[in-house]
Amino acid sequence: MNNLLENYTPIPIAPPGFKSGFIGIVGRTNVGKSTLMNQLVGQKIAITSPVSQTTRNRLKGILSTDQAQMIFVDTPGIHKPHHELGKVLVKNARSAINSVDLLLFIVDSSVPAGGGDRFVTELLEKTETPIIFCLNKTDQQTENIEALDASYQALNLNKTWPIVKFSALTGDGLDTLQNLILERLEEGPYYYPPDLVTDQPERFIMGELIREQILLQTRQEIPHSVAIAIEKIEETPQRTSVYAAITVERSSQKGILIGKQGTMLQAIGTAARQQIQKLIAGDVYLKLFVKVEPQWRQSRQQLLEFGYRIEE
Repeated sequence: MNNLLENYTPIPIAPPGFKSGFIGIVGRTNVGKSTLMNQLVGQKIAITSPVSQTTRNRLKGILSTDQAQMIFVDTPGIHKPHHELGKVLVKNARSAINSVDLLLFIVDSSVPAGGGDRFVTELLEKTETPIIFCLNKTDQQTENIEALDASYQALNLNKTWPIVKFSALTGDGLDTLQNLILERLEEGPYYYPPDLVTDQPERFIMGELIREQILLQTRQEIPHSVAIAIEKIEETPQRTSVYAAITVERSSQKGILIGKQGTMLQAIGTAARQQIQKLIAGDVYLKLFVKVEPQWRQSRQQLLEFGYRIEE
């Protein structure tokens, strides 16, 4: 697939007046940050699920137009961490606030502003990075719309953050958001080839698509104690074979993942295989294994092995 990291065209020279920059997507958990990035770049590169704290790695999505190259940085939801993995995720999200050119502060406008939104607001008040205040999920605003909007406008008192409303799910209002972003970017070069949509290799995206199906199929039974390692990829002209190890923390979780007579693992594998086939535009054979590593989320060494590093 020619728009992922493995295969791409050279980086061109930007024409006069061309703009570029890095745009951080921040907010509390489960407000639609990954859905927004997927919609903006026009392809699924970040996993989504109704389970909070889905995003773990700082994933970049790239949108190139004739006028600009916008590099969106999806960050883990800012929350109170309960283990070493959570601490790494929140630290990485906070570091992104000061390492980008522009910030999109995303909130769920279908529910009133809460303590998590106020906490993120207080963090953002300390940065000099320009901010666009984004009220997402307008498609789910069914009643008391004025009251819902007012609860978020109260967070913006005495600030100069422009407010934009949209639905990342339907795409309604995203043209306005893109125009606001373009206005605030400065002239700059192409940072990536224009046909690239993410800085992550296919191997990483494959693992994330498997993890997404685990979250969707098991919901709260296996919330966040799962890690995916793509152990081997074999390619032939007819098919791509992917072998992946799923690591959990307890034997009971392994039993849930496998399911009665292997039905759950089969369902996860079938759904993940369909998503991976869309990713690489080809036939896929997917083989999943499940293993137990007690308390891997508390181990810095194991976090590093699974690719979870504190990003500077």
